[in-house]
Amino acid sequence: MNPIDKYILDHTAAEDPLLKELFRDTHVKIMLPHMLSGHLQGKILGMITSMIKPQNVIEIGTYTGYSAISIAHCLHENAKIISIDINDELESFTRGYIDKSGLNNKIDFLIGDALKIIPKMNIEFEMAFIDGDKSQYIDYFEIILPKMKKGGFIIADNVLWYGKVIQPLDPSDKFTKGILEFNQYVHADPRVENVIFPIRDGLMVLRVL
Repeated sequence: MNPIDKYILDHTAAEDPLLKELFRDTHVKIMLPHMLSGHLQGKILGMITSMIKPQNVIEIGTYTGYSAISIAHCLHENAKIISIDINDELESFTRGYIDKSGLNNKIDFLIGDALKIIPKMNIEFEMAFIDGDKSQYIDYFEIILPKMKKGGFIIADNVLWYGKVIQPLDPSDKFTKGILEFNQYVHADPRVENVIFPIRDGLMVLRVL
């Protein structure tokens, strides 16, 4: 960890003990633990949630539940996050931590293809978090946008993609290609305004106009 990152974490509110356990357990037991949101990003998502005060949140890409739990901690009473993940192999692990969090009443965890599930929902969302298949970010954006309340916020993770967005593109790298296309697509979309926060691997924050 570089000194400035350490300084930031040292001066950020302490990590919830359960989330610290989840972070450690994910790194020990689960493949690709770098996909976890982690302390700083979790706190930022929670802070944004507290500011927006959404009634309904949609998340694409639950992984082991760190971001969903971070957001749910900051939801007001009777608010809910619907979190969708396509990987059923992680369901037992993730659901176990959601149960331990005591936030089952605020987290609706679904297994399946978000591109098929979300269009069937009759729910208006004030906040969305996209962290699924990087090659499908534009598809996620397009199915979420009609469900978003005007003035709502869509947050997309990994939009700097390990710095690959400013490197020559490998034509076989569908994930980098997907992120590059998404970033350009939403930047040119008059239905939203956007800003990239250089936090962790990059957060694109979009306000629905």
